[in-house]
Amino acid sequence: MKRLGPMQEPLRQMLRLTAALTVALVLGTPAQPLTAAPRGGQSRSTRPPVTASKSTKATKTPARATTRKQSYSATASRARAARLARARAAASAAAAARARAMRETQTPRFRIDELGEEVPDVRAAAAIIYNPITNQVLWESNAQDQRSIASITKVMTALVFLESDTPLSTPVTVQRADVYRASTTYLRAGYEVTADDLLHLLLIGSDNAAARALARVSPYGAAGFVDRMNQKAAELGLQRTQYADPSGLLATNVSSAYDLARLITFAAADERIGSVMRKASHTVYAGKRTINVNSTNQLVKTGEYDVLGGKTGFISRSGYCLATLLRLPQSGQQVAVVVLGAQTNQGRFWETRHLFNWLSTHTQKLLGIGQPAPQQELVEQFE
Repeated sequence: MKRLGPMQEPLRQMLRLTAALTVALVLGTPAQPLTAAPRGGQSRSTRPPVTASKSTKATKTPARATTRKQSYSATASRARAARLARARAAASAAAAARARAMRETQTPRFRIDELGEEVPDVRAAAAIIYNPITNQVLWESNAQDQRSIASITKVMTALVFLESDTPLSTPVTVQRADVYRASTTYLRAGYEVTADDLLHLLLIGSDNAAARALARVSPYGAAGFVDRMNQKAAELGLQRTQYADPSGLLATNVSSAYDLARLITFAAADERIGSVMRKASHTVYAGKRTINVNSTNQLVKTGEYDVLGGKTGFISRSGYCLATLLRLPQSGQQVAVVVLGAQTNQGRFWETRHLFNWLSTHTQKLLGIGQPAPQQELVEQFE
């Protein structure tokens, strides 16, 4: 074959390119770029070679990643299922425990006393049933023990404020010190209310800031107010009672079940206090703000008993407390029932129910109510 001369080399490259394009069109594959062959007849590719190590990495790495991801997902799924199962079991156990505790709380307990009589056996730390007419203790458990009384303190706060003759229409601006670390309060610094509003917040909602504000605006001042509370306790003969602040937040506010039975009887007799303690709810207007207050006393809210007055209390040192003056449905006789140191919020109300119901079935024996008159008195009545 005749060799082409130098002048015919471009023609050869053109023929090659045409052939390559033709093959690409027929086979549907991209045409590889062609470069002029170097002299000497040898061609050289400009595409960089792919090494075996790079190819190996490209194929093996995704396989390892896929395997690791699948293994982690399975483990996480099993762990998540186990956690959910444990959480459900714990929630179920807690619900069952609460149900058992509630059933136990709702069931009255009794014991046999030294006289062979069946009497209440309360779960609370101290309790009493007291006849305010005769000053007689009808039943008691640790009634003379001095204990922290929490917000039952506010009963004395109301008494001392009202005896100061401060008009209930007195406007009061709530200060920052009133609400500072007040725990339970409906108030904010700057609110403008009346002393009557504060009294309702105090006795219905057990508002701690209201107690501080009442003490502050009284003629005694904040410090002198507590002194007067202790003087009033001494005047009433409450020998186991001592006050440290007007709200009851301090654990050093102490009294006994016996003292509190006498105190709630005395306070409820003042209609300015008793009428407020008997309210299930109340609305206070502080400027444009509306404050809806609900009673902390469930016996008042449910209306199941004739409550003449009552006050709740709770801090961690006192446990759940309740002092209540009730009226017996059979005779209208008043009795004070006090429960201190109950273990739960519901417990103090159920213990009070149990004591009152027990008394209701023993009124003839304990109070002499419903006993038939002696024969001689019956004869005299008919003569």
